[in-house]
Amino acid sequence: MFFQHVYDKTLAQASYFIGCQKAGVAAVIDPKRDVDTYLEIAAQNNMKITHIFETHIHADFLAGSRELAALTGAEMYLSGEGGPGWEYEFGHNALKHGEIVKVGNLKIEVLHTPGHTPESISFLLTDVPASEEPVMIFTGDFVFVGDIGRPDLLEKAAGLVGTQDKGAHQMYESIQKFTALADYIQVWPGHGAGSACGKALGAVPSSTVGYEKVRNWAFRFQQDEAGFTNFLLADQPEPPKYFAMMKKLNKVDRPLLTAVPTLKQLSTDELMAAMNQGIKVIDTRLKMDFAAGYIPGTLNIQGNNAFATWAGWFLNYEESFILLADPAQLDDLTRKLMRIGLDNIYGFIPSTKTWEAAGGQLETVALVDENIVKEKMADDSDTRIIDLRGVAEYKAGHIKNAANVFVGTIEKNMDKIPTESPVILHCQGGDRTAIAYSVLAKAGYKNIANYMGGINEWTANGNTLVSE
Repeated sequence: MFFQHVYDKTLAQASYFIGCQKAGVAAVIDPKRDVDTYLEIAAQNNMKITHIFETHIHADFLAGSRELAALTGAEMYLSGEGGPGWEYEFGHNALKHGEIVKVGNLKIEVLHTPGHTPESISFLLTDVPASEEPVMIFTGDFVFVGDIGRPDLLEKAAGLVGTQDKGAHQMYESIQKFTALADYIQVWPGHGAGSACGKALGAVPSSTVGYEKVRNWAFRFQQDEAGFTNFLLADQPEPPKYFAMMKKLNKVDRPLLTAVPTLKQLSTDELMAAMNQGIKVIDTRLKMDFAAGYIPGTLNIQGNNAFATWAGWFLNYEESFILLADPAQLDDLTRKLMRIGLDNIYGFIPSTKTWEAAGGQLETVALVDENIVKEKMADDSDTRIIDLRGVAEYKAGHIKNAANVFVGTIEKNMDKIPTESPVILHCQGGDRTAIAYSVLAKAGYKNIANYMGGINEWTANGNTLVSE
């Protein structure tokens, strides 16, 4: 058997290439959308991709199953579970619990493991020439290393009221199925640490059934369903705004993108015309470079591992946008965006000089240090301190008198940020603060300043936090 774990650290998303070397055929489980990765693996190992599997209708990334099928002619094997409303709306082989699919000498058994979503399935793999017993289980968003999939995404991200409680109870039942598996079976989940599909995912890529039974919190509630569901639903992170669109696009018959696009470099005239039409410019430079001089009205979303996630919060799927980025980063940034379906890139500019060539003047970010924050946190201060972290982070410990406005929802919560009195923005380490500043500056705020050091610097210097 050939096996390769493919991991996208930007979305903490795992996919899998498994093959039968004797037959020269292979399968891919939960492929990302830039599928050239799998084509290269197949070519390097003289294999033909014949099967494509998905564990469920994904919310956090746009699956590349249809792109890969279009390029290879492989058959898609997707869940047929979940009942009405949970069917994929394009051609595929629908899988039910207990069915077996052969990939050469490999045997893949389907297990219906609902909870994260009603149609979720897992794949139990047996390498038949080596053993008659299963060796691996691909759990998707069912069981992670140290955690399990959250059942509240359908309700919080897609607006399907009443689904989170039902999903939590289904997850409890699915966990019982998992405990019946042999302890030696390797567990290969769909996500790792950093994913918003759970709240405590481990950093190692895989585990075993036996280890999860001992260490995973979910198995401490074997006889307490109420305790299980309450703990599962509590303190889950805010689901990114784009998750609702992913649920839709992964289900419907959508346009395909089978290659990474090449972006057009815009001239000064093209940039000015586009901006005059209201096309957004996303400045992907580091936050301190942005702070030192930025084009007015641009949004600072750094081109790091969280780039796609934050772009999904602040861009919609109908609008075009421009990237300000180093040309050497364009392939990476474009891949990150296409993995969540943000394909409407109008073009790029390599630096602020394209703007300055038209006589444009750069603006700078107002920065404050720890001492200023200490002065302004007094009860009688007219300065508002805004903590941009998630609710659970804020409740765990925050600067005295700081108000919480999660950065992802800041555009909907402008009323909570004063327009006249001074405002100091901060987060954990400065990245979310840079985004918020650019959003507010674009909206016309003149009274804002950034404490870039954030909670990391605040606590490292011995300052205390208060909690709720």
